[in-house]
Amino acid sequence: MAPWSGFWGGKAGGDAYRGTPVVVKMENPNWSISEISSPEDDDEDILAAGGRRKGGRTKNAKQIRWVLLLKAHRAAGCLASLASAAVALGGAARRRVAAGRTDAEAGVVAATGESPVVRSRFYAFIKAFLIVSLLLLAVEFAAYFNGWDLAESALALPVIGLESLYAAWLRFRATYVAPGVQFLTDACIVLFLIQSADRLIQCLGCFYIHIKRIKPKPNSPALPDAEDPDAGYYPMVLVQIPMCNEKEVYQQSIAAVCNLDWPKSNFLVQVLDDSDDTLTQTLIREEVAKWQQQGARIVYRHRVLRDGYKAGNLKSAMGCSYVKDYEFVAIFDADFQPNPDFLKRTVPHFKGNDELGLVQARWSFVNKDENLLTRLQYINLCFHFEVEQQVNGVFLNFFGFNGTAGVWRIKALEDSGGWMERTTVEDMDIAVRAHLHGWKFIFLNDVECQCELPESYEAYRKQQHRWHSGPMQLFRLCLPDIIKCKIAFWKKANLIFLFFLLRKLILPFYSFTLFCIILPMTMFVPEAELPDWVVCYIPALMSLLNILPSPKSFPFIIPYLLFENTMSVTKFNAMISGLFQLGSAYEWVVTKKSGRSSEGDLISLASKDLKHQKTGSAPNLDAVAKEQQLASKKEAKKKHNRIYKKELALSMLLLTAAARSLLSKQGIHFYFLLFQGISFLLVGLDLIGEQIE
Repeated sequence: MAPWSGFWGGKAGGDAYRGTPVVVKMENPNWSISEISSPEDDDEDILAAGGRRKGGRTKNAKQIRWVLLLKAHRAAGCLASLASAAVALGGAARRRVAAGRTDAEAGVVAATGESPVVRSRFYAFIKAFLIVSLLLLAVEFAAYFNGWDLAESALALPVIGLESLYAAWLRFRATYVAPGVQFLTDACIVLFLIQSADRLIQCLGCFYIHIKRIKPKPNSPALPDAEDPDAGYYPMVLVQIPMCNEKEVYQQSIAAVCNLDWPKSNFLVQVLDDSDDTLTQTLIREEVAKWQQQGARIVYRHRVLRDGYKAGNLKSAMGCSYVKDYEFVAIFDADFQPNPDFLKRTVPHFKGNDELGLVQARWSFVNKDENLLTRLQYINLCFHFEVEQQVNGVFLNFFGFNGTAGVWRIKALEDSGGWMERTTVEDMDIAVRAHLHGWKFIFLNDVECQCELPESYEAYRKQQHRWHSGPMQLFRLCLPDIIKCKIAFWKKANLIFLFFLLRKLILPFYSFTLFCIILPMTMFVPEAELPDWVVCYIPALMSLLNILPSPKSFPFIIPYLLFENTMSVTKFNAMISGLFQLGSAYEWVVTKKSGRSSEGDLISLASKDLKHQKTGSAPNLDAVAKEQQLASKKEAKKKHNRIYKKELALSMLLLTAAARSLLSKQGIHFYFLLFQGISFLLVGLDLIGEQIE
């Protein structure tokens, strides 16, 4: 670019305003200057005396001006990027609103497992609260711009006009509204502190485990070659794969289980297919037949009466006559891919330990870096396994069974009453009943089983609704049994107050009530105070503790904090539905899978195919063609990103409270409400997670 002439470059053709020529190189499309060079730099850097070069180059006014111009261009480039991102966000929001597809549609309500009546009442409550906050905000703005800044002494004096109405509202607010809000605030703060203390104690327990290097060790030594069952401890193991309409993952899960390093004669694979789609049934049955031809001991089971969801499926499978020949049962959901040595690293813990009923492995995730939603889920589940499960396993010998990637002693299942269909969390149900019968559990933090995380917000929302409504159903059902059971008092207290009340009921209650209801209320009722440390410091500390098991996720600590508060509305709704038996609390919704496999799994399976010819077969092309033809004939229901009305209403509520906080100049409260409101807005417009074109 040639030097400028005129005002910045001096008079054309003249030397009076001649400055140092500057070459500006610009990069597209950010329009930012990346380099400034001058051909006369070398000449200007030589001193007059001695002709020696200075250690640092001198800069004249022209160079300083161009450096400032460079910074201005870079700032403009950043602003342009932010502007383009804002335009893209606005375009996505406009398309969501124009499409008009909300979570209030009948199909979505049925799929999420929420009652339309309960759903509408909850939304009506939030909407009414929003309308009241908008009215109060209008009143506060009118008072601010009209100068109605009434002191406490002036409230008792008679005033006239609209100012008198405002003074009456202030007196009513301080006398009748503020005490109730303050009481509710203090109660939630107490619950918040108790739950935070529990989480801190768990983290300290995990730190102690790492410092002392506490690790469950089997009584038997390492197993020798699995081809010789008589040379080591190889009991009879039944492997179950329950599935339902999961054609995306059935091949890889069956292949992984059939490749377990265990004597063929000592384990049997049950594929428990509850699919109601005929084509999916055919594909799974063909896959099982191919593995049978390759020598695997695998059977296919399909129920005619599909009652009880997963619990009913497992209960039906345990009723087979040949189950009595097996001592242990390993359970893997359809998207789980155990490593070949899974049984070798779990089953030996049972030897010589007759009180042991369950060995649970942790989960690892093949798609944890797929999008922001999966990254945030990864933080939560890392803390769950690394801290909660490990600490409870080491110090209490009890934790909630995760429903998969675990090995049960069949005698423990039978002694506890077997699988029951009374809740949507049959895994937690059997774990609690086994604990009440004196069975002990072991959690292996170093044994991993790969699986998938939900990649769309809709799928994650369905999963969380089931995970938080089921424990409340179970609490209602098993509370009398816990009280009557002849176990130690501290075990009863742990089950009732810590396992159920504190971690399953109080956590979603205070998270929603404190940060989504009380905090906005304190902005419109300033007489009730919510301390800064409750809004900022303690939540930040808890988020930091949550993220410690996954230190690489530290850059996502703020989005994690905001997203957890955003999910509180779904968890609170599910908790209330399960506790009071409202709506469709007993409906089971299968989490949608994408069928992802890690590259390491594919290489491992390929190498095994070359050595043993035992890997999963290629899909049947004829069956796939048939599937595509049938799909083209049917009216396919296209998936769309939707608008979630409760989240949008809460977004408007929090942003309204943020505007009110500006008038009282509450800095921390304003920023928290602003960013939390934006978080609710993004979730309400379904702009987090998988985006469907």
